[in-house]
Amino acid sequence: MRHLTLLLLLGFAACQLVSCSSSGVFGASKLNKNASRITSVRTTAYTHGESDHIIYGAKTAVGTQLKYGNVRSAAADWSVYPVGTIFQIEGLPYVYQVDDYGSALVGTNTIDLYKPDKATMRAWGVRNVNIRVLKWGSFSKSLSIMKDRTGYSHIRRMVSRIQGSS
Repeated sequence: MRHLTLLLLLGFAACQLVSCSSSGVFGASKLNKNASRITSVRTTAYTHGESDHIIYGAKTAVGTQLKYGNVRSAAADWSVYPVGTIFQIEGLPYVYQVDDYGSALVGTNTIDLYKPDKATMRAWGVRNVNIRVLKWGSFSKSLSIMKDRTGYSHIRRMVSRIQGSS
C-alpha cells in the first residue's frame, strides 16, 4: 500500500511539474491547457533511408542521431510541438521526443515517428493515436535552431506561427 501511495504522489508531482512549466514563447497559459491531457493525433512514420531524408542520413534537425529504443525520435510541426517535447502513445511502452521536423508536417497536426527501416515504417502506416505530453519542449529553443534556416518556406511558416504573426 505504501508503494502505491508513493507512486501516486510521484505521478501527481510529475503532472504538477509539467502543468507548471512556463517555458516557451507562449508562456504557461498556452502550455498548461494541453499538459498531461490525452490528445488524438494523426501519426505517420519515416526512416532515414527515404529519398527526402537520405541527404540528412540518420541525423535529426537538432543534429543528433535518430533514436529508436526506449526513447524514440519524432518529427512534428515545432509551432505545435516544440523541440524537446516528450510524449507517450497510449498503449505503447516507448517515450517519443520531438527532435526533428518535416516540411509536410507544418499545419497538419501530424506527428511523424522515426522507424529504423522501410519495412517497419510501412508496417506503421498512418494511424490515429492518443498521446499524452509528458514534458513540453521549448519554443525559444525551436526558434534558435531554425533562425538560420528561414530560406525554407516550411521553416518560415513555423517561425511565423511561433511568433504569432501568421
